Amino acid sequence: MRRAVTGGILASLLVLLGGAHAGLAQEPGYAPLDQPGPALRVPLAELEASLTCDGALDGSRAAVLLIHGTNLDYETNFGWNYQRQFAALGWPHCGVDLPKKGMDDIQVAAEHVVHAVRTVAARTGRPVQIVGFSQGGMIGRWALRFWPDTRDLVEEVVGLAPSNHGTLTAIPTCNPSCVPAYQQQRADSRFVAALNSRALTFGGVDYSVIYTRTDWVVTPNHDGSASSLPAGPNAVNVAIQDICPGDSSEHLHLGSFDAVGYALVHDALTHDGPVDPARIAPTVCAEPYMPGVDPATFAGDYAAYLRQVGEAYQETEAVTEEPPLACYVTASCAEPAGQPPTGAEAPPAAPALPATGGGGLAGAALLAAAAASVRRLRR
Repeated sequence: MRRAVTGGILASLLVLLGGAHAGLAQEPGYAPLDQPGPALRVPLAELEASLTCDGALDGSRAAVLLIHGTNLDYETNFGWNYQRQFAALGWPHCGVDLPKKGMDDIQVAAEHVVHAVRTVAARTGRPVQIVGFSQGGMIGRWALRFWPDTRDLVEEVVGLAPSNHGTLTAIPTCNPSCVPAYQQQRADSRFVAALNSRALTFGGVDYSVIYTRTDWVVTPNHDGSASSLPAGPNAVNVAIQDICPGDSSEHLHLGSFDAVGYALVHDALTHDGPVDPARIAPTVCAEPYMPGVDPATFAGDYAAYLRQVGEAYQETEAVTEEPPLACYVTASCAEPAGQPPTGAEAPPAAPALPATGGGGLAGAALLAAAAASVRRLRR
């Protein structure tokens, strides 16, 4: 039976998500599903700086976009596991660094994801495969919900312990205050209600939700209810215990070195449609680490991962309420949404994306060309 690393140190380093509102004010109706998304307001330089890519983005294979969890950054979350393994496989992959290590307003962080999806899809001429952990497994759905153009630019959303319905753990912990992203990931937050408004999934995108029943951060997940999406032909929810019944790996394990989680991710990214747990060999239950993890450096790599989780909380100012919903969420903007991109999305002089960095491919004409190219591949 596979042995999980002890979680004792986690309790001392991880400040659990949380918060308690006295009550939710009545919100206006949510934006229609087909309302064009708003122009991005984050400066282009910041959007470009948050995106890092490795490997040949030449369209020979769909690029994987890795999105880290709350309290983390791209390198600390994925540099010692998924990045190494995707490089070994020769898969092009990119990562987006969410502002303030994913601790600030998720609505702002989502603009970085939208930019990353558009940029990588434009560069490859193919739909993007998103793999995200925790907040990173959920935030792609915010982009798909409120920027409809991204639905043609994404083929897979794979969530490792995603906070799709927030977490009950958050409710008692943020009383009286916590960082903005924690407030938004409360199970009873306005953000979570907006995320799941009108539609939870979209046709043409495959969703694979991978969770652990022993998660103590995104809860309740003993039955998958905090992470799961409505099951169907393009959406599958699977617990690692469905493969290895005695597995006791928890939230942070699943987002970093878990071999079963990786096997399910690999399956989703290498087959049409979402993950199929029937394709996973039970021998994976004996593996202590996913491929890509170096046993010789594991202790130090994992310690740095845990240290980042603890330090990030200390660096972000706590608030007593979640950030207000952006006007595009409730279709109440004074300016109509969906105007031709300007400012932050203006195209640069040279439309080239270096393999090692962000590049700038955000002009309206280029976005249209990317979407058309991706649609052709879907046919």
